[in-house]
Amino acid sequence: MNGTLRAREQLTASDRAAMLQLMQRHFEGVDAPRFHADLEQKNWAVLLHDDAGKLVGFSTLLLTQSLDRDRPITVICSGDTIVHPRAWRSTALPRTWIRAVRRLHAEHGEGPLWWLLITSGYRTYRFLPVFCRTFYPCYNAATPPRVARLMRQLATERYGDRYAPETGLVRFERPQRLRAALRDVPAGKSADPHVAHFLACNPGHEQGDELVSLAELGDGNLTSAGLRMLYGQTRQPAAPALPST
Repeated sequence: MNGTLRAREQLTASDRAAMLQLMQRHFEGVDAPRFHADLEQKNWAVLLHDDAGKLVGFSTLLLTQSLDRDRPITVICSGDTIVHPRAWRSTALPRTWIRAVRRLHAEHGEGPLWWLLITSGYRTYRFLPVFCRTFYPCYNAATPPRVARLMRQLATERYGDRYAPETGLVRFERPQRLRAALRDVPAGKSADPHVAHFLACNPGHEQGDELVSLAELGDGNLTSAGLRMLYGQTRQPAAPALPST
């Protein structure tokens, strides 16, 4: 598997067609005009190709800037993300993704790097504990007030009145729904505390409701697995990046 970072303007017509086809294969409610309109709101994409050069996964990104109590921060907003089931065992997409967003932050960002993620499927939510030591919402800790405030701020900036702060969910007028084979939670998966928490926080996930999550992506908040994906070896992280209050 081969992962690459592309600026949106560098995506060819064949890239876009393959991305749309992959989305339509795995999601209901995806049409070409909406897909391309959403893509125009992003500025980067991480693409995953197999050894034959066929697209088997991608994640679109919006790199943007905001303020946290008048201090600059950089925000990565994840957009459409899908991986073909035959590539689920590969780490190429998450490895390319974390290296890409850290490179973009170094080249274009200012202040701490935050990841604003919305998810209608538990598999994408499970990327959070793979990468991050602390992220919210999570099953084993309440969201600190400062992080809750920042999450509300960033989600409102990005999604407006489609975001409901009282539930932590984004609801689109015409949601994209995972197809049944991917939407269903296999027997035993709900015993995973992260999956169980996702399902509790997002009871409407089967209808395409999106759960808002937030995590900081500095070295101090990366797991050992996240550090290996980023650097190719384990590095001892610095002090935890997130405040407890």
